[in-house]
Amino acid sequence: MQMESNLQIEKKSDKYWMWQALMLAQQAADNNEVPVGAVVVRNNEIIGRGRNQAIGACDPTAHAEIQALRDAANNINNYRLNGSTLYVTLEPCGMCAGAMIHSRIQRVVYGASEPKAGAVISQMQQFDQPYLNHQVAHAGGVCAAECSQIISHFFARRRQEKLEKRTQS
Repeated sequence: MQMESNLQIEKKSDKYWMWQALMLAQQAADNNEVPVGAVVVRNNEIIGRGRNQAIGACDPTAHAEIQALRDAANNINNYRLNGSTLYVTLEPCGMCAGAMIHSRIQRVVYGASEPKAGAVISQMQQFDQPYLNHQVAHAGGVCAAECSQIISHFFARRRQEKLEKRTQS
């Protein structure tokens, strides 16, 4: 994945923070994890970072968003992340959206949509339910092409590896 120079992106913009998440997604891909990265930002500083680690950690909850929320909560010594924005390269699933609601994240910004399991707009619209005691603002499509590309390349490589393994048998 070709990373755009951070010097060309206005620091503190949604695009800038999404590029930080994309770098974490690349780390996940390098470790054979589904390439999703996330950062939690408060007062224009990253307070939490995460990347998918479910396979390596043998932990089905080790999604990038959960990892970033945990890191942020530990760093500020508070599980409430009021006033924070979570940037993630892929539309969150229901588990991650629920964790964001409980953590009181103010805003979620994601890159690529997840048509099968996305809980923000693609399937459940989880943040927009009127019965919730906390509302999370959300925006999608930031660096969508780059976020989609890293996922697409990862799964194309995995399919190719499986094909090669079958033909060698």
